Amino acid sequence: MSVPPVFANLSGEVAVVTGSSSGIGRAIAIEFALAGADVLVHCRSSTEDAEQVVTKIRGVGRRSSMLTADLGRDTHRASFAAACWDHEWGTPSIWVNNAGVDLLTGDTANLPFAEKLQRLYEVDVQGTVLLSRDIGHRMQEAGRGVILNIGWDQAAQGMEGDSGELFSTSKNAIMGFTRSLALSLAPTVRVNAIAPGWIRTAWGKQASEDWQQRVLSETPLARWGKPADIAKMARFLVSDEASYLTGQVINVNGGAVR
Repeated sequence: MSVPPVFANLSGEVAVVTGSSSGIGRAIAIEFALAGADVLVHCRSSTEDAEQVVTKIRGVGRRSSMLTADLGRDTHRASFAAACWDHEWGTPSIWVNNAGVDLLTGDTANLPFAEKLQRLYEVDVQGTVLLSRDIGHRMQEAGRGVILNIGWDQAAQGMEGDSGELFSTSKNAIMGFTRSLALSLAPTVRVNAIAPGWIRTAWGKQASEDWQQRVLSETPLARWGKPADIAKMARFLVSDEASYLTGQVINVNGGAVR
């Protein structure tokens, strides 16, 4: 009896996932490894967590190593891109821009609004845009590649409060850029984005009861999303099964609408 092919098989691919020491990035990196890819794990400073992800990936039989860089800094960003592209395993065919500033539980949570906005611009927006352009042009010259960005499902509709204003500003920029870059790099390189909804990462685990109830009331599937829910969509979008998809922003949010 023949063995059926694995859906969204990434065997033989080299993937880079920025911000992959925890949360959604960690789940994506591990999911790619389970699909057969070798994965370069990135963090800014959480090296112990990132090494645990590397160990997990190696445990499923794939190659993995860790790179550190502050993607909000020009010199770090340029050297990171070069190190990934010239890696001993070969040039990456999959690139995920997941790194972002944690305004809710990280060391920036207590900064003034203007400083939070600046950090989001430097890391989330500028980091995604400039890395995508750099790697996208390299992929064009190589003749193949897929770029995946991370947006936010509520960016288009808006959400009240400082965090809503900040995240909608940065994520709308990323999602609009995704659509335009897809046109610039077509037909050689595909570019898409995932817009997660309420995903139970660090903030979700400690959110107040009011927020817990809000998530359930706004989500038709009546539960928090898991990082694995985003990771499985990411696996599909970077695989050959999604070869006719580019320039798309896909909500993964349990059906939430506002």
